[in-house]
Amino acid sequence: MLAVLDRQGILEPFPIQELTIRDGLAGRHVCGKAKTGSGKTLAFGLPVLQRLLEQSVERPDQRVLRGLVLVPTRELAQQVATVLKPLGHAVGLEVAAFYGGAAMDRQLKTAQKGVDVVVATPGRLIDLIERKAVRLDRLESVVIDEADRMADMGFMPQVEWLLSRLGAAKPQMLLFSATLDNQVDHLVRRYLTDPVFHDVAPETHTVEDMVHRFLQVHELDRVKVAAAVIRGSARTILFVRTKRGADRLVKQLQREGVQAAAIHGDLRQNARERALRDFTVGKIEALVATDVAARGIHVDEVDVVVQFDPPEDHRAYLHRAGRTARAGREGVVATFLLWNQQRDVEKIQKRLALTDPIIEVFSNDPRLADLPTLTGPAPKRRVAS
Repeated sequence: MLAVLDRQGILEPFPIQELTIRDGLAGRHVCGKAKTGSGKTLAFGLPVLQRLLEQSVERPDQRVLRGLVLVPTRELAQQVATVLKPLGHAVGLEVAAFYGGAAMDRQLKTAQKGVDVVVATPGRLIDLIERKAVRLDRLESVVIDEADRMADMGFMPQVEWLLSRLGAAKPQMLLFSATLDNQVDHLVRRYLTDPVFHDVAPETHTVEDMVHRFLQVHELDRVKVAAAVIRGSARTILFVRTKRGADRLVKQLQREGVQAAAIHGDLRQNARERALRDFTVGKIEALVATDVAARGIHVDEVDVVVQFDPPEDHRAYLHRAGRTARAGREGVVATFLLWNQQRDVEKIQKRLALTDPIIEVFSNDPRLADLPTLTGPAPKRRVAS
C-alpha cells in the first residue's frame, strides 16, 4: 500500500490522517471532525484495509464482506472507491462501489462473486440486502463518511436501519463529519463505543483558507459576469439552487463561449460521470452544480467557487466553499447577489465573521479576471438592455 501511495506522490500524511490512522489501526472507535478535502478517505481507508489483512478469515478462498463505507452520494461513492481500489488490489482485497443510478444487475453479480470492502449509498445497499445479495453480519469495520450531509439529505433512518442489521457483529466504527451536532451526535452516542475524538475542522480555519469576494451584480449582466470570472481561472464550480437553474445556466454560459456542464440529481449517471470527468481533466472550464450533487465533487485544483445563487445559510456557504482551497492550495469564493439579496448575504457574512465589502461589478470590469485584486469600487457603467 505504501508503494501505491508513493507512486501517487503521497509521501506525508495530512493532519486528519496523522491524528486518526494510529487509533484506527488499534481498533478504536474513531470520531473525526474534518472538512471535505482534508484527506479523510485515506484516514479511514488505510487502517480498515490493514486490519482486514491482519484478521484471519475462516475460508481465505471465499470473499466475505468485512468492511463497509457508507457515503451520501453516488459521486462520493465512486471517488472513495477510486482511492481504495488500487490499495486493496495491491494486497489482494476486493473493493466495490454500490450506488443508485447504475445497473442493478451488474452490482448484483459483483456482490454475488464476493467482495471484501463495499463503498455504498444507503438506499442501494438496502436494495441489495433485501435481494439477499449482501449480508452485514460479518463486518469488522464500518465507516460513516460525511455524516452531516447524510443527515441533511434525510438518510439517517436508512443508516440506522443498516446498523440494526449487523446482528452479532460488533464492528469497529469510524465516523467522519464536518459537524457533530443533532442527528450526528445521536449516531455517535448510540453506535460508537468509547470513541476517540479528533477535530481538524474548525469553521474559522475553513473560512480563513480562502479569499472571499461578495459581488453585487445586475440580473441582465449576471451570466456575463460569471463568464468573465470563468475565463480568468482554470477550473470554476458554480452553485445554483435548482436543477432547472443549473441546466439553464449551462446553456447561457455556452452562448457566452464558455465550455460548461451541469451536475444534478435528474441527470443520468453516465452524464454525471462524464461531466465530472471532463471537468477533472480540464476538457470543460466550468461545472454548474446544485448543493446536493456537489457533495461528491472532490477535485483538488478548483480555483474559484462562484455562488451564482446565494447560499441559504452559513452552513451551505461553507459546504460550497469547501470545493476550493483544498489540500493546502489557495482558492477564491465569489458570491453573487442582486440588490434585493443584500440583507440575506450580510447575515451570512456576520455569522461567519467575514468583513469583506460588497462590491458592485459589471461584466466589462477587467478585475474579474483576477478576483483577489478586486478590492475597491469601480466606476459604474451602464448595462445594455
